[in-house]
Amino acid sequence: MRRRNVILVGFMGTGKSTVGKLLAKRLGWTFIDMDERIEKEQRMPIRELFRIHGESYFRDLETKALSAQLDADQQIVATGGGAVLAEENRSCMLDNGWVIALTANPDTIISRVSRDQNRPLLQGNLQERVNTLLEERKHAYEFAHVTIDTTHLNTDQIVDLILQTNTLEP
Repeated sequence: MRRRNVILVGFMGTGKSTVGKLLAKRLGWTFIDMDERIEKEQRMPIRELFRIHGESYFRDLETKALSAQLDADQQIVATGGGAVLAEENRSCMLDNGWVIALTANPDTIISRVSRDQNRPLLQGNLQERVNTLLEERKHAYEFAHVTIDTTHLNTDQIVDLILQTNTLEP
């Protein structure tokens, strides 16, 4: 079955945006980073949306934006790490694309996100927050069609694996 979109899910720092850009380039499809889309629409960084309005407000924006975005075809969509927490989002993703979960071990994630101050859920002790969130979300990505551990792979290798998982028409 031909899939309308490829939707990348996974914890922050697993490579969704980096992989998504290369995959879109290889397929000649459009790349969409959902966090960037929300920031542009709201004219505010996500960390400010969290600070001013709270996480539940942001999650509502995320659900509306994801639903609207997935009406289109031939996109590589990188979701925010927590987009999978809502059943509505998971159903929307499964209905509108081939869902790929990217994973990585905690040390790799910490290394990748350690210099990024724009991650509102990582305020405080980084190692403790990453490990806590990973534990809370350990089953959140299981709905995906395919899971790829990015810990020891480069971007090209990850894209090659994704392309092998499904017949995607460029």
